[in-house]
Amino acid sequence: MQEIQNKPEHPRDAHGRNPSLGMAMVPAGSTDSGWTANLGQSEMDLSCPRGSDWWTGKNPDRCPGISREGYLTALPIPNLRTCTRQQVRDYFDNGWTITEALFASLNTEEAFYRPPYHDLRHPMVFYYAHPAVLYVNKLRVAGLVHSPVDEYIESLFETGVDEMSWDDMAKNHIRWPSIDQLIAYRRQVYELVASVIESHEGIADGHRPITMNDPLWALFMGFEHERIHIETSSVLMRELPLHLVKRSQWLPPLHPSASEASRSAPRAGDDYPVNPFVPVSGGTVTLGKPVDFPTFGWDNEYGERSQKVDAFEVSRNLISNGEFWAFVSSGGYLEKRYWSDTGWRWRTFRNVKWPTFWTPCGPAGSHEYSLRTCFETVAMPWSWPCVVNYHEARAYALWRHEMDSSVDGEVPADIVYELPSEAQHQRLRQLCGQTDDTVAETANLNFRWGSESPVGQGDAPVSDLFGNVWQWLEDHFNPLPGFRIHRYYDDFSTPCYDGEHQMIMGGSFISIGDEATSHARFHFRPHFFQHSGFRLARRKASAASGVVLLNDDKDSSGSASGSVASELVSHYFAAEALSPLEKVSGQLACYQQTVADWLTSYIDEAGTGTGSALEVGGSVGGLAYILAGRFQKVISVDLRVHLVDAAQKLRETGRVEVCVPEEGALTRDYLRELDAERLNRIDFRRCDPSSLPADYVGFDAVVLSDVITRLPSPSALLSRMYGPRGLVAPRGLLLVLSAFDWSERVTPKELWLGGYVDESGSPVSSEDSLRSALAPEFQLLQKRDLPMVIRHDSRRFEIRMLTGLLFKRSS
Repeated sequence: MQEIQNKPEHPRDAHGRNPSLGMAMVPAGSTDSGWTANLGQSEMDLSCPRGSDWWTGKNPDRCPGISREGYLTALPIPNLRTCTRQQVRDYFDNGWTITEALFASLNTEEAFYRPPYHDLRHPMVFYYAHPAVLYVNKLRVAGLVHSPVDEYIESLFETGVDEMSWDDMAKNHIRWPSIDQLIAYRRQVYELVASVIESHEGIADGHRPITMNDPLWALFMGFEHERIHIETSSVLMRELPLHLVKRSQWLPPLHPSASEASRSAPRAGDDYPVNPFVPVSGGTVTLGKPVDFPTFGWDNEYGERSQKVDAFEVSRNLISNGEFWAFVSSGGYLEKRYWSDTGWRWRTFRNVKWPTFWTPCGPAGSHEYSLRTCFETVAMPWSWPCVVNYHEARAYALWRHEMDSSVDGEVPADIVYELPSEAQHQRLRQLCGQTDDTVAETANLNFRWGSESPVGQGDAPVSDLFGNVWQWLEDHFNPLPGFRIHRYYDDFSTPCYDGEHQMIMGGSFISIGDEATSHARFHFRPHFFQHSGFRLARRKASAASGVVLLNDDKDSSGSASGSVASELVSHYFAAEALSPLEKVSGQLACYQQTVADWLTSYIDEAGTGTGSALEVGGSVGGLAYILAGRFQKVISVDLRVHLVDAAQKLRETGRVEVCVPEEGALTRDYLRELDAERLNRIDFRRCDPSSLPADYVGFDAVVLSDVITRLPSPSALLSRMYGPRGLVAPRGLLLVLSAFDWSERVTPKELWLGGYVDESGSPVSSEDSLRSALAPEFQLLQKRDLPMVIRHDSRRFEIRMLTGLLFKRSS
């Protein structure tokens, strides 16, 4: 095996938006970026290898799962009917120590605090503490522990980042605790979790089966959550500069096939296996994990869907680096026709010309590449699966269709090339007869190796259905019929049922625990990188693939998105556009102005500052524009891309221009020049309200604009209002505006704040539940009913009556 360690970064990789891992070292004393203020805090030597004081649980050489060769591998997921107390303790120790062995591969303090090149995730320090924090928080929710270990740490490290787009860059200027502090915190949490395991009667000899209704479910949730982050953290380490990582002696080595390859064009059959399409018969598959299955499962795994799958063909193997090289070398990254509109915007923004983990190692244009693994660079193994995101996989499929179609008679005109659907993937598993037990013996799974391995191994009709790398699917992440949110983690899946997350299945070499089982259903945004590759499927255009796609042109409620023109008129031209209503109702004041006047009238009385305001559900920004006249900085966020685009355009141009229907074919133009100084104070941003950036904290005023009933989990947003890192600053104002128009199409009924009858037959009020959720940190100042009017044309208006609840946070 030849490894190219600490190779100087290629000069072409220095482009700031090119994802090929080019980063220079931080000069001593540098203050060029806010994150560097975190350096110099730790007294512990964080260079590799680690000393004995690094380990907060079991030392690796005494940890369950240590192999005869001396490295850590994963224990199988426990059977919740029969697991002993010792098996549960061993499973906990195994995951905990694998986490610390993984983070022992970070070389120096800089590796913990440097943000990733794309600025779309937290630095590694977050993921070092986050799994421990979740243990505490979920055990508290379940009533297994009753107090925090460190309330500040458990607030700061509670919620990760789910960026909306490749250019949705966090600033990463958070001041993080020192690694010394976090080591001490992890040591406390380890003892806390161990004490629950050792004392809880629910895992004593002869215990009853542990089910999702048992408080101990939260303990196993912590186990599996940690195992998810072992994998996602390894991907972020793969994106760090080489000088910041060094494979820990306790982690499995690269697969033995990592060896020097030819720098000439890879040859099919020599450097990588030939990859034919194989026919797959049609049939019916049933998706979903039975509720009584004796292992832990995430909420999205449960439910049941039966789907008919028509006959199709599929590539026997995952697409290898050698196969993908042909796409790269033929200029596939530069041809817009192969890419979706979104994929092309991502490609051009990042200036991508080859897969992110390929490193050019020859003259420009020679298409000679090495491969970056998690901790080293190796000569390109052309037989390994190519790790790409969904956009790249989809572009390859269109390119491949064009290439195959150019061969006379090779591909009929009515054949579609695509990625498999979830139903097709399950059909392949069904026909290959693979089970968790058989897969565990043969697949590159459960951290048996520390890297990918060659495709096409074994004699199964289709290879690598499990392990090696995850496989991108055509389906958007979606709930199965009968899906129910689990109360211990109500925002695990629901925020991602949005048509913006692409499904992956099958697991990778580092997938362990539930991720390494046949029931795992996972997802990522299409521009994101995981240890994920793909295979191709092809079918007749008339045949059904079973793909589940959510409509990108609809909002989270599933209803048609509001007209941009109508929103602009409502926000910026209310006085003129609503004048016809005066004949029947008297003058209706501008809703946005009314809200702003109400909010700002309490600023002096409440002793609230005017430094910053946040509006969630800001649409095209009319309220934000008014508030910018009083606040020094206003952030307006919304999930609906067409409305955020319109708001950003008016900020760039300094004017609002809109043409709206009057009567028949007659229209009217509206034009308004906006104040440049106000606009400069506003940041319009597309964000998921259920997953706002972690650096959003301490606003003087927060407005939730008719948003809580448009969320799958409203409590995920409300919980961000308070606590040590609450969105609302002490003495700050919170204005909640809502029509309380709950819908099961958006929010599962068990997560409604109100609008239903409880088990005792009593009606539950959304207002009362909201006030209860915000107590005791918030005091209600005033309640008002506010009409909000949307104009469709001169004679059609939509009026919604919203309840406004204005709160003040205690000091």
